[in-house]
Amino acid sequence: MTTTRQNKVSRLLQKELGDYLQRTGSGLTGGKMVTVTVVRISPDLGVAKIYLSIFPGDGAEEALQAISGKAGLFRKEMGNRLRNQLRHIPELAFFLDDSLDYIDRIENLLNE
Repeated sequence: MTTTRQNKVSRLLQKELGDYLQRTGSGLTGGKMVTVTVVRISPDLGVAKIYLSIFPGDGAEEALQAISGKAGLFRKEMGNRLRNQLRHIPELAFFLDDSLDYIDRIENLLNE
């Protein structure tokens, strides 16, 4: 069960990370489109699990590794952007959101 504060922080991080990745993420991912789909915050607001959808799907793992390698840079940038809204910026952990692949696989199975 998430609290109101967790929801507010997760929405704020999702919006700012999405904006930052839109502006600077193409250099990291080799031109792939990256979308921040879900941000989940731990109850103590210390860790943020960020789920990314990367299109096209081939090479998504490499793009995720490139983004995960720069997690410290992203955290610093979020600190600069959100210094007036948040006192502490949570640790960022990036994960691949494969829900679109899952939906596509189910549709293919239903069509067969």
